[in-house]
Amino acid sequence: MNSLIITLIVVLVLAVFLIIFRISNLASILRSKGKDNEEIDTTANNINAYLFLLLPLLGTIAAFWYASKHATLWGQPDAVQHGAAYDSLSKIAHIVVILMFLVTNAALFYFTFKYRHKKDNKATFYPDNLKLEIVWTIVPAVILTVLVFAGWKLWRDVTKEAPSNAMLIEVMGKQFNWIARYSGADNKLGGFNFRYTDDINEMGLDFTDKNVNDDFQATELHLVKGKPVRLQIRARDVLHSVSFPHFRQKMDAVPGQPTKMWFIPTKTTEEMREELRKNPEYLKPDPNTTKGKPEDVKARWETFDYELVCQEICGRGHFSMRMRVIVHDEDDYKKWLAAQKPFVETNKEYVAKKIEAITKTKAGKVSMEDSKKVSKTN
Repeated sequence: MNSLIITLIVVLVLAVFLIIFRISNLASILRSKGKDNEEIDTTANNINAYLFLLLPLLGTIAAFWYASKHATLWGQPDAVQHGAAYDSLSKIAHIVVILMFLVTNAALFYFTFKYRHKKDNKATFYPDNLKLEIVWTIVPAVILTVLVFAGWKLWRDVTKEAPSNAMLIEVMGKQFNWIARYSGADNKLGGFNFRYTDDINEMGLDFTDKNVNDDFQATELHLVKGKPVRLQIRARDVLHSVSFPHFRQKMDAVPGQPTKMWFIPTKTTEEMREELRKNPEYLKPDPNTTKGKPEDVKARWETFDYELVCQEICGRGHFSMRMRVIVHDEDDYKKWLAAQKPFVETNKEYVAKKIEAITKTKAGKVSMEDSKKVSKTN
């Protein structure tokens, strides 16, 4: 802490001296204004001009060095059918953006250096150049059009209707966790109503809908390798965002406006762990396993899991809004599925009372509507 304070003091002192130097230099320029026979001191101006070349160059070198140092984290392997197309488009976009950044900023800093103040230099009046305007308008427009069209084509493929054999799962986000609801043997999700939401029925299920009877809920998402999965997405409170980094998928969860997406996982969790075993970054110890005994320490690849994360800042607990995702082969998934029980079976007494309350509410609404019709007729 002391060394940090000393460093800050040194930096502040140097900054004060620099400001004093600049003020004195500007004061001398103002004093010499209007005296054509007196030369202006261009020392500081030249220093700044050369710094405009040096500092951006050092910054660019540092950026590329840092990127190359952590290159193994850039190319996270995908585990989804459209992953290669997504990554290819992402790389092209990055290359275009980086090239444009380098060209435009190189010109910007070089022009600052080249056209710094010099004795006897006069500015050239250059109001416009039609050809130059056309070039720097059309070239970016063409590049952006190609990128947007390619992105739209991929987005259309990803968001089109899911195959008929897709697993149907509902994912609901709430501050600050996720709940998954599986559609059961009939592959149909039962209805819901936000008015039925309470501490037990967190998803607001409508138990008078027969399709709810085989639906079951989970705090983890279990998928099958090679089998399409269709996600129906909603939010209970504020805007959330369903993101699967390794499945290259992201979709907002909007209150009152259900969204959807689908994808096909291509690697089980165990297969992905074996693939990450070759990555030097994943050979490092998992920090969550280093607090106990030495024999309990595991490498990052051993503890790897797919995850569903929220990428919308939804409140103080946003950082913890994650759900573990496990991709099985067919046999393992069937074993897990056999152990699951529908929500109505594990909460029989609650469901019975809820059905009675919902039925009374619906009956009351019907009678009120009938009475209104009668009064209108009379």
